[in-house]
Amino acid sequence: MIAMAHFAGLVITTIFAAAAAVLLDWLFLQAMFHLIRPAVKTTSAKTTHDNGYATAFETELVNGTRELARRFGAAALRR
Repeated sequence: MIAMAHFAGLVITTIFAAAAAVLLDWLFLQAMFHLIRPAVKTTSAKTTHDNGYATAFETELVNGTRELARRFGAAALRR
């Protein structure tokens, strides 16, 4: 009986550890996606694109982002 209780405790602890690992992995993945997004600034002026769709928020790369992408991007790795 004691052996079954120990085994049940081991199973419950393993399930809890697996759930915590999945949660932490998901949180770290979300943080990495947030960190690798390019730096953009938004403007609230409504504009119409060539395709006729108007957007409430236009995004524009912040000064220096293109230069950083050129220096440290995939093209820089091929040099």
